[in-house]
Amino acid sequence: MNTVYIALGANLGEPVETLRALLQRLHHVPELAHVECSSLYRSAPMGPQDQPDYVNAVLRAETNLAPLALLDLLQQLEDAFGRVRSRRWGARTLDLDLLLFANLELQHPRLTVPHPGMAERDFVLVPLHELAPELTLPDGRSIAALLEGLPSHDLVKIT
Repeated sequence: MNTVYIALGANLGEPVETLRALLQRLHHVPELAHVECSSLYRSAPMGPQDQPDYVNAVLRAETNLAPLALLDLLQQLEDAFGRVRSRRWGARTLDLDLLLFANLELQHPRLTVPHPGMAERDFVLVPLHELAPELTLPDGRSIAALLEGLPSHDLVKIT
């Protein structure tokens, strides 16, 4: 089994309820075990500002799936929750990003692991640090040090 970390985000409809429904569903996905989620956080959108604030969290799970098979599963879940891919960093009912897959470094046309933008995103680092404060990236950088290096953040803890 490989430990994976997945960023969760939503800002359309009822994002808190969407993420809670997703978590309930994930506990019944046979390819995932030991599913654990951080608190939920509200944040301003990273992309276009003409959209609602996001609700974000990070999930830790164990899986035997290969990275691309896990990506396929995550995209199927996004689709099941009504995700429409209309513009980059636009509003969405559900966004699932594979952040880390064990200690793997992967460059593939469909997937880069570790997630290339995670070190600059407070809405990833804060909940990731909550789940795994001692975690280090495959390149040796610690999540704690990355979080300390952020100039500030606008996250508001919801639950």
